[in-house]
Amino acid sequence: MRISLFAEQLKKRDFYAGGLIVLIGVAVALNAYTNYNLGSLTQMGPGMFPFMLGIALTFVGLLILGAALVTMRDPSETILPEQREWRGWACILAGPVLFIILGEFFGMAAATFGCVFVSALGDRTATLRGSAILGVIVTVFGCLLFSYVLKLPFPIFKWAF
Repeated sequence: MRISLFAEQLKKRDFYAGGLIVLIGVAVALNAYTNYNLGSLTQMGPGMFPFMLGIALTFVGLLILGAALVTMRDPSETILPEQREWRGWACILAGPVLFIILGEFFGMAAATFGCVFVSALGDRTATLRGSAILGVIVTVFGCLLFSYVLKLPFPIFKWAF
């Protein structure tokens, strides 16, 4: 009886999501602990923030995993959705790739606009005009924030050919 209940829980997507978050959190914490100086709480080193972030991520993953184990599975629940949104998945995954490519050759403004525009098109209800407006707003805000406020050494405009 107990084994069949556990087997039913393995069909829940929250179980896998929680497990993945735990694995990522442990990997981040171990990487920070082994490769960076943690320092102390009064004088934190460069590894303290990623280490604490990894610990927090592991804790949240354990909470999700525990919630998945104690709740009953709805018979209609499956790991993957019934209708797969291939367009959405492709657009959202292509956004960061486009950011890297455009950022390398054309600078932050083009990279930010391209990433936001393509990722926004992943929404079923998105229009070209709405995605372009969102891209412009995020680009202006992002360039102001990262270039002028945070002084990130990433050129706003660049021509690398």
